[in-house]
Amino acid sequence: MILKQILFPLVSLTLFAGCNSDKAPDIRTLCLRDGIGNYVIKWETEPHINGVMKLYVSDNPESFNMSNPVMYSNIDKGITTFITNNNITRKYFLLAFNDKYYQTVGSRSVSMDGVQNLRDIGGYLTPNKNKATRWGKVFRSGQLGALSNLDTMRLNNLGIKTIIDLRGEDEVAATPEKYGNAKLISIPIPLQKKDILSKRIEEGRIRKGDAMLYMQDTYLRYVNHDNEQFGKALKVFLDKDNYPILINCSMGKDRTGFLTAMLLAAVGIPEETIKKDYVSSNNYINISHLAYMARNLSQDSQEAITVLVTVNEGLMDLVFNQIKKEYGSTDKFLSKGLDLSEKERDTLKDILLY
Repeated sequence: MILKQILFPLVSLTLFAGCNSDKAPDIRTLCLRDGIGNYVIKWETEPHINGVMKLYVSDNPESFNMSNPVMYSNIDKGITTFITNNNITRKYFLLAFNDKYYQTVGSRSVSMDGVQNLRDIGGYLTPNKNKATRWGKVFRSGQLGALSNLDTMRLNNLGIKTIIDLRGEDEVAATPEKYGNAKLISIPIPLQKKDILSKRIEEGRIRKGDAMLYMQDTYLRYVNHDNEQFGKALKVFLDKDNYPILINCSMGKDRTGFLTAMLLAAVGIPEETIKKDYVSSNNYINISHLAYMARNLSQDSQEAITVLVTVNEGLMDLVFNQIKKEYGSTDKFLSKGLDLSEKERDTLKDILLY
């Protein structure tokens, strides 16, 4: 089965080594980690090309030792595995097809012990597929209040310089960030009616539909009420010295999801790709601990909790529809609603795209 039909995210970006009149093939790659931490790298070319794929590995996605490939593979094979027992240091890969077409790829997620939903937003394509977001520049996650010693080492390895914490002051007080090796920028976007919601769940006075309405209201507030705070957060990305940057909130899905969506939109990533990145939070949030907490609650409350701790593409559809209703287009929302000028967007593109 074709990779692009069964797996996301894919990177489809061809880089040239010198000028050539031949039309470049469309190359799709994917990097995953298996159950024991090895990197599984897959690729497809369209049209099909024969020859050799050389694989290079680095801790830094901007720098590879081109004199030292770690392995060779027949392009026809379409898959290879980089074996490692290192679960601390994050690896990136450069694939060279016949020493002519080159592509950088990394694993989307970062394995952590006490952090939900930590992932890299590199490798997302612009509409014409000639540029992609840089790997290792921007990460997103849930709160950092339960870091293990190994988690701290993993964050050190990512080189995180700046953390944008979008949680409200009460959330920060209850669960402070435990990572002290980066500049912490708090831009509070408080949860609305959190205490009332918790009480209704405990008393069994909430249904799935109520929870969905609550989430819809929350996302509409991002556009109509919290836009100044989100605009302030986007300014952090204009300074090259702040990178790599980690965006986080409680679970890394709602406030983090909205800010990530606006950042990707600002550098020209299509809405469909943005929505897929948003929805993929469901793949990286472990809600098993909530099963124990919710075991004595009513079925209605359990269904409501499921709505609150997962993401639904309909919420991002709601956001984009509201933006277009209020501002006419996402571009106008970025400029008028989030105070991001065209020059600043160009700066973001220079920093985040290659």
